[in-house]
Amino acid sequence: MIASITHSWIGQVHLLASILSIILGTLILYLTKGTNLHKRIGYVYTIAMLIVNITAFGIYRLFGGFGPFHITAIISLVSIIGGMLPIYYKSKISGWYFYHMAFMYYSVIGLYAAFLSEIVTRIPGLNFGIMVGVGTGLVMLVGITFFQMKKNKWATYFKK
Repeated sequence: MIASITHSWIGQVHLLASILSIILGTLILYLTKGTNLHKRIGYVYTIAMLIVNITAFGIYRLFGGFGPFHITAIISLVSIIGGMLPIYYKSKISGWYFYHMAFMYYSVIGLYAAFLSEIVTRIPGLNFGIMVGVGTGLVMLVGITFFQMKKNKWATYFKK
């Protein structure tokens, strides 16, 4: 069953890492920040997302070559790196927690948008481009709106 969905071992690794990333990313959004549990889950999330993004570059079935999902994988990689660098350079980055929070938050929201896009590509008869664009746009709009509403509260919380 999984082989018919993924078409290759790279697709299988990509799918499994994606599922793990969605579960862990969602947990991170809801768990208390800064705890040992948050840190452990966060590192596993980061590794899983790196696997998701790296394996994305081995999947060409949909477009026969480099396509829009490869561009989003690059954006996702930038988001993960942007979220982790402040952790490693805390003492050198003023407000490091805000940068970490923003990049990692958008990493998870981007993952939700990718999940919706993946679902849409599997539904026959839909206009692929429009559905992926509208779906991704809606997920990002909701995510950005929520982030804008909460960012000051979260930034104050993280300063503690």
